[in-house]
Amino acid sequence: MSIYQHFRPEERNFIDQVLNWKEYVEQTYSPKLTDFLDPREQQIVKIIIGGQADLKWAFLGGSDQSERKRAFLFPEYHQLEEDDFKITLFEIHYPQKFINLTHPQVLGSLMSLGLKREKFGDIVTVGERIQFFCAEEVANYVNLELQSVGRAKVELIQKPLAEGLIQEDHWNEQIDTVSSLRLDTVIASLFKLSRQKSQALIGSGLVKVNWTCIENAAFECGEGDTISVRGYGRGKIFSIEGKTKKDKWRIFIGRQK
Repeated sequence: MSIYQHFRPEERNFIDQVLNWKEYVEQTYSPKLTDFLDPREQQIVKIIIGGQADLKWAFLGGSDQSERKRAFLFPEYHQLEEDDFKITLFEIHYPQKFINLTHPQVLGSLMSLGLKREKFGDIVTVGERIQFFCAEEVANYVNLELQSVGRAKVELIQKPLAEGLIQEDHWNEQIDTVSSLRLDTVIASLFKLSRQKSQALIGSGLVKVNWTCIENAAFECGEGDTISVRGYGRGKIFSIEGKTKKDKWRIFIGRQK
């Protein structure tokens, strides 16, 4: 039985990567630290590594509330410590009286440095304060090169992880019935759009399922999927409750406030 049949086709490359990490730790008896992983990737790591007695895993994103986290795979004898994850926390100082900075602006400026998204964890905004987590191995480079966000001149101040801001998620939750679990149908339900509008957004590359761009309107959604639509926000399928007497799917969904 192939391990790939338990996952979606587009996840195959990441599955191969996890299997390589697993083999590395088993053969070298050395720990392996990954880049920042999104929640779906973290779930795949858990499934593949499983409950093996001689191979352990742990995740840390910088705080208990972090969404994106680094994975640390290690032999059973290794004594796990926070420093193993090599995460740096920066706070962005900028002229708050004159400029408002947004999450997309910060992410765009970080991406302009030529680094992979996987080198950065969560970007957290609370009021006018903005922090972000990054991999320790690129922290000095980021500190030197990130001098502006949008039109604002910025300064990065390194903070202890214990001083990370807490950004709470709030969801508008509801039970809905849909004719199918197709992506266009679920988006129409989540964001109160027509299916035609949903299909246009998908075809334009503006939709991600579990942090992967999906351009197929017939893509079948599943329980636990996180769906983001640029310009509309993020939604999630918390559970699929089964079918109604009229052969429609009853789903418990939420839209992030």
